[in-house]
Amino acid sequence: MMKSLAVSLLLLLSNPAEAFVTPGRETILRVSTTTTTLSATTNENTVDRRSLFQKAAASCAAIGLASLTTAPAPAFAATVQIKKVAVAGATGQTGRRILERLASSKGLSVIGGVRNVDTASASLSKSSTVIRGAMVQSVSSVDTSAVDLRRLNVVDDSVDTMAETLKGVDGLVIAVGYVPGNPLKWNEAAHSVDNVGTCRLIDAAKKAGVKKVVLVTSILTNGRAWGQEKSAGFVITNAFGSVLDEKLIAENYLRASGMDYTIVRPGGLKAKPATGALLVKGEDTTNSGEISRDLVADVCVASLTDPKTSKKILEIIEDDGTPPKAFNGLVM
Repeated sequence: MMKSLAVSLLLLLSNPAEAFVTPGRETILRVSTTTTTLSATTNENTVDRRSLFQKAAASCAAIGLASLTTAPAPAFAATVQIKKVAVAGATGQTGRRILERLASSKGLSVIGGVRNVDTASASLSKSSTVIRGAMVQSVSSVDTSAVDLRRLNVVDDSVDTMAETLKGVDGLVIAVGYVPGNPLKWNEAAHSVDNVGTCRLIDAAKKAGVKKVVLVTSILTNGRAWGQEKSAGFVITNAFGSVLDEKLIAENYLRASGMDYTIVRPGGLKAKPATGALLVKGEDTTNSGEISRDLVADVCVASLTDPKTSKKILEIIEDDGTPPKAFNGLVM
């Protein structure tokens, strides 16, 4: 679909006048679905917002789910020394896509962290259609021949056990999230997975000497802090076990850990390929919008190695309806 998003982001960020996540500004990466043209611009007023309620409905159906496509793997940048990467939540909707991209990267060892190795191996090896509430999501099979599948259960495993699993890992992508099931257990599940379990995994990563952690959460995770607690997007999404509040605790725990990190906050998640430009905004600036899981995976992979994403929060949605343009005159 496109060449390295990591390289594109690095080129974009190399211009101090167009910083990656300057609050109040937006960075737009325009991706064509039919060519390899990629572009980037910044605009203080460009906002392609859908109905807030529509976004909220999409978000609440998709929140916390992790997921795969067969897009060409981005070239792995050498700006940060990452030789071994683990993906926690590797069988989820977003995690599958991240795992597929990393597994196809040359010179990189990849660990897929899963709750059950045998079940995950069978799940990843075949495509399927999954119904999540009102959403129908199709997932492709993942070639795991170059992946080391390991048990990594953030709820049941001890910090020491997870640290042993992560031994030798340089980069960790955390794409775990509880899947809403029994409404009577939403609060318990969100607390144990998106909060306590994620924090324990961060402890394990630190103990194992992991250099970089990329954490996938959601837009509006910190919505209370900027007056969004009564917005439809926040209210509806957080109704699922107070999941945004739980994710915020994990975000803050990572930020205080002393490790290098990037927190990726996507909008409502779409299983279909991207149809619009990637819009990257600063912390606590985005309260609506949707994004393809494919783009979320690309941003996560790029964030592992791009130093300009260091200790940043990236809020990402698609700027639908914007035609692609050349990036700085280059066709990439």
